[in-house]
Amino acid sequence: MLARTTTVAFEGLEARAVEVQCAVSPGLPGFSVVGLPDKAVSEAKDRIRTALSELGIALPSKKVTVNLSPADIPKEGAHFDLPIALSLLAALEIVPLEPVARTLSLGEMSLDGTLVPVSGALPAAMKAAELEFALFCPESCGPEAAWVGAAEVYGAPSLRAIMDHLTGSAPLTEARAGRIAATEKGLCLSEVRGQEKAKRALEIAAAGRHHLFLLGPPGAGKSMLAARLPSILPPLTAMEALQTSMIHSLAGTLDEGGILHRRPFQEPHHTASVAAIAGGGKRARPGQISLAHNGVLFMDEFPEFPRGVLETLRQPIETGEVTIARANAHVRYPCRFLLVAAANPCRCGMLFDAAQACSRAPRCGEDYLGKVSGPLMDRFDLRLDVPAVDVADLRRLPEGETSDVVAARVLAARERQARRYEAHPEVTVNADVSGELLREVTATDADGEDILKRATDHLRLTARGYNRLLKVSRTIADLAGSDMVRRHHIAEAVGMRIVTTAARSD
Repeated sequence: MLARTTTVAFEGLEARAVEVQCAVSPGLPGFSVVGLPDKAVSEAKDRIRTALSELGIALPSKKVTVNLSPADIPKEGAHFDLPIALSLLAALEIVPLEPVARTLSLGEMSLDGTLVPVSGALPAAMKAAELEFALFCPESCGPEAAWVGAAEVYGAPSLRAIMDHLTGSAPLTEARAGRIAATEKGLCLSEVRGQEKAKRALEIAAAGRHHLFLLGPPGAGKSMLAARLPSILPPLTAMEALQTSMIHSLAGTLDEGGILHRRPFQEPHHTASVAAIAGGGKRARPGQISLAHNGVLFMDEFPEFPRGVLETLRQPIETGEVTIARANAHVRYPCRFLLVAAANPCRCGMLFDAAQACSRAPRCGEDYLGKVSGPLMDRFDLRLDVPAVDVADLRRLPEGETSDVVAARVLAARERQARRYEAHPEVTVNADVSGELLREVTATDADGEDILKRATDHLRLTARGYNRLLKVSRTIADLAGSDMVRRHHIAEAVGMRIVTTAARSD
């Protein structure tokens, strides 16, 4: 008897359909799994045999062959347990063939038949909807998968529950999409005393998704500022929420609600490896830059990251996509993030304080920031000094604008950009603009052209630096509600591109 069912193999965000074929035929008793399975998939036969025994089902003294088709796709992960078990039960005529053939399933199985949560339920549900199949998954994965809405999703606690459903003795109820908890108020920008220029830079960065580099001594408030950036970003759109949630589903980091309801904020430690930042490992999992897709990637102590990690960022920053190369495949993940990098001016951090600076100043600052290459520094649209706030001023300075007030301006600027680029689906914010469209949307008057020319000559801007200056100017004009980029918009953009010891990079 030959039985078929369907599951998925993951290649980046894509869930590729895999047909699970099971044949029970005369021959020497045995249980084999073929079709390029990894170790976890090969071990499924032992888990399944024991689980069926616990359910009172003994395998016949025949040859059991499971084929995972197409055979040239690597099959990785324990989520193949459930589809293999269902195809075997159908081949043994314990459950009906036709319903099993019209289902897509995934789930790891314990030795007693209990289903264990697995990653990737959301993209699997999208594939099930595309194929017009029902989806079976572990009970705790049901709320996540049910967000797709276009497929029947059944979250089951065990293999026995699915068997009872398929035979009609105890039908399962369809899973419901998880409830999204109310978003916490979070950190407020008003808690930052002083640092008005840095707060303005955060607003510009949020409005146009411009990468930001903060340079300042320890305790100046760089991390405090970065932590409050999510509070002024606009909410996720439905498409952004779905795409970002799919990445986190594959990484196994989704909230209990089953879908992201706030923009991600990733802050890797400076000891992180290339695979941790860009993605990789045995199963080519998404890294920090992909987990920060549509959100913020904050890299504190930026020069302390390994040189290889920093250089890995260059291409993803430009393309919004990272490619993980393998011998038999290339896995791609989206990674359009807002990068915020923070650094001390030197290793001791006291370069600008003559009383505390080390004996190597100012050479120590040049050596320290020299770890960040010129081409990588050139990719930061906004760069500014964050000087230390005098302790006496912390009590004296009044609270500034709240995050809600700033977020309203950011949202208005984003809406202006959405209307402007409505005919260009590949462009969502000013940071994405290039080519002829950039020149068109950044048209300026004679005074603006004059300051652009002087800034280009004075800062020795590269072509990339020049274009990024135009993009920031366009965002500043959007925040001001101006259709044209004017002289003072460009002047502010120029002022946001100079830091004391990093001016060398342009």
